[in-house]
Amino acid sequence: MRRPWHIAVAFALALAVVLAAMAWITREALRLDRERADAEQLALREENVRLALWRMESAVAAVVTRENACPDYAYQPFYHADHADPETARQRTTHQRAYPVRLSPLLARSTPLVLLHFQVDPEGGVTSPQVPAEAPVPNGGSRAMAIEGGVDAGRLAAADERLARLREVLDIETLRTAMAEPPDGPPGWPEPVVVASAGPGDTGYDQVQRNAAEFRSRTQQVRTMNTIVNTQAAANFPGADEVAVGVMRPVWTGGHLILARRFLVRGRAYLQGAWLDWPAIRDRLLADCHDLLPHADLVAVADGPDADPSRRLAALPVRLVPGAVPAAEGEGTSPVAVSLVLAWVCVLAAAGAVGSLLWGAVSLSERRADFVSAVTHELRTPLTTFRMYSEMLAEDMVPDEARRRQYLATLRSEAERLSHLVENVLAYARLERGRTPRDLAPVPVADVLDRACDRLRTRARRAGMDLVVEVPADAATARVRTDGAAIEQVLVNLVDNACKYAADAQDRRIHLAARQADDGVILTVRDHGPGIARAEARRLFRPFSKSAQAAATSAPGVGLGLALSRRLARDMGGDLTLLDSPDGQGATFGLRLPGAG
Repeated sequence: MRRPWHIAVAFALALAVVLAAMAWITREALRLDRERADAEQLALREENVRLALWRMESAVAAVVTRENACPDYAYQPFYHADHADPETARQRTTHQRAYPVRLSPLLARSTPLVLLHFQVDPEGGVTSPQVPAEAPVPNGGSRAMAIEGGVDAGRLAAADERLARLREVLDIETLRTAMAEPPDGPPGWPEPVVVASAGPGDTGYDQVQRNAAEFRSRTQQVRTMNTIVNTQAAANFPGADEVAVGVMRPVWTGGHLILARRFLVRGRAYLQGAWLDWPAIRDRLLADCHDLLPHADLVAVADGPDADPSRRLAALPVRLVPGAVPAAEGEGTSPVAVSLVLAWVCVLAAAGAVGSLLWGAVSLSERRADFVSAVTHELRTPLTTFRMYSEMLAEDMVPDEARRRQYLATLRSEAERLSHLVENVLAYARLERGRTPRDLAPVPVADVLDRACDRLRTRARRAGMDLVVEVPADAATARVRTDGAAIEQVLVNLVDNACKYAADAQDRRIHLAARQADDGVILTVRDHGPGIARAEARRLFRPFSKSAQAAATSAPGVGLGLALSRRLARDMGGDLTLLDSPDGQGATFGLRLPGAG
């Protein structure tokens, strides 16, 4: 069936515009949603980084504070209780051992996260309070005394090995140069940028400025804490003018992390420090923030300006590498994506509905055009017959009485044909407008058939057919809820079709039968004609499906009878369907009528 091409083209263009607009909206919405998600992920990462840095600073601060608070005399294996000045202790003689001698706290107990404490004298000698001499020294101590004091010999042996290793890797000049600089903290951080009207809720500060403020705050906290500890340590020396204790500062040397400070005594500069166990410190710091940054890492930062100190610790020269931040708990499919999917479903459904509506409207329009053509064809033949026969009879051109009766019978038959056609068209029009209220009443099947059988037999007899009524007693007495006039019209249409399409059949019988069903009674009309092809069966009950060409090459009719009959049956709560013939010959239609209860 041909369809107007301009309607299809217009619909396709409109649909293409809508889909293109939806595609653009989808792309932009997804882009904006990704940017939003990235911004949220960045904000989550920065917040986690901030919390992780503060946790690490707190943990490191405990180590640095502990080392800052360690007195200078503790960097000797033994010290005299009366004085801790290393110059005075060095001048002591052997006979002065009567003074009380105590183990250094650094020798007496192990220090967590510190491999070895050491002291560098002005001449460059490296000693450790955890490695006492084999023989007694002028300050009154020896390895034997340390073991007698409870120090484990194995720990002393390990300290020996570490001291030897430290003397190999320690760059004393680099350490002295680093300790000679003022303790201003890690350089390279830019000055803060003042943003006008900055206040609570103001978004003027960008992320870089917030990171800068965080780093300055942590740095200031570390400096303040170190200053307090250093002041307290210096106050413990009687000769404050001759002794100056610096602040512990972290330095990388030879790939090892060292905490060191300058210690001035009468103009002589010592270096005191701790060789930190960086792998252990690193593991502990990462474990502390594993819940925030499970894939984080810490890397060493060399002294000097740092291009990006936003992740740098203030207490140690290391930078935090956050790694991938886990998605927020409960995060799943984006609401924007779900909304877009629903929007696409709605658009496609609407497009399908509009396309189906247009297709149906065009199909209906063409079927109605075909119907008009078929009606025109159906009216032309009887009207031509009416005009010709009526003129012949009016002008007394048929003197033979038998021929006159034949012409009159033909005119009556054509009149009934026209009446049947008009009746079907008007009935269908009333159904379409919904102006056919049904007066349904419970009646016996026998009464329904008695009302219609005379008319049905007459129609069959005129077509040279024989109507056979086969109704068993139980079906005849069954009561159905129906409209007798509508049932008669349906049966007339079915018998009329059988008369037209089975006219050439050898078996001239038309069977009208009834049988009970679970929900009512089924009336069947069967003929012995050629039957109905499968392709025709699909559009059998479609109204206006017969064109003028089909009407000219087939039996008379406009293709409305079966559609009307099904509408009438369903309007009464029943149905009309095409059934399989018992012997595979002819056509069988079943009219189901609802029971009266």
